[in-house]
Amino acid sequence: MTVKKVAVLLGGRSAEREVSLTSGHGCAKALRDEGFEVVEIDPQASDLAAQINAAGPDVVFNALHGRWGEDGCVQGLLELLRIPYTHSGVLASALAMHKQRAKDVFRAAGLPLVKSIVADRRAAAAGHLMDPPYVVKPVNEGSSVGVFIIRKGDNRPPAALGSEQWTLSDEMMIEEFVPGRELTVAVMGTRALAVTEITTNLEFYDYEAKYAAGGSMHTLPAKIPDTVAEEAMRLAERAHVALGCRGVSRTDFRYDDTQGKHRLVILETNTQPGMTPTSLVPEQAAHIGMSYRALCRWIVEDASCDR
Repeated sequence: MTVKKVAVLLGGRSAEREVSLTSGHGCAKALRDEGFEVVEIDPQASDLAAQINAAGPDVVFNALHGRWGEDGCVQGLLELLRIPYTHSGVLASALAMHKQRAKDVFRAAGLPLVKSIVADRRAAAAGHLMDPPYVVKPVNEGSSVGVFIIRKGDNRPPAALGSEQWTLSDEMMIEEFVPGRELTVAVMGTRALAVTEITTNLEFYDYEAKYAAGGSMHTLPAKIPDTVAEEAMRLAERAHVALGCRGVSRTDFRYDDTQGKHRLVILETNTQPGMTPTSLVPEQAAHIGMSYRALCRWIVEDASCDR
């Protein structure tokens, strides 16, 4: 397939809209610099199918993050339109976006996980459903949106979970908190790129830490034992394959090396990782010698239907 014109989807209606706009604008510029004709489409309120058809692209570069862009909805539309698109297909996107469904797949594949349950947010707000410390997060959001860490000694969960002003999912995942270090591994095609350790001066690696300038520090390659790095890369590849991911994905881990432990567990897999100036996948691509522009080109050239 000869690709001349690319439609970049960016923005959208999810809680990650602003991040998607930054990712999308960056990818669009890189693709223009690579010689593609690029049109940017923000499906916030308009008829997306009509916008895409009017643009007439050879490929759709999906730079949407979160619900309605990363969860299989847009992928299904593009399958119906029979326009080749980037990243994972309908099933892998839907599975990965729903944290509990993804864990079901990981568990069946024998991948290491933390203990977790799913409950209504109001039940999670009423009292501890798991012995602290634990983490509460929406079951179908990304970028650490709506995440709370409940520490040992906290009398009760955050009242915000029961608020009438809550705008995220009512279904929450409550999972065991694992001390130690935050690691992440990008997979490109079926190959793991590297292991990055993420640290932050904020309470945890939340939305602000991920996207604000100076919000987090990335150590690449992570300063961990070679055996742990090799295991993380192997597990990321297995997670990518188990979900049926395509293109680029990124799997996040906790590595508990406290008190002489060496416990590595998967938290989740992102099927459309951020492509902002502070994002992890472009950093790992650069680490193996691939520029941002070349990464964007590879993603476009990998596009297809029936993903």
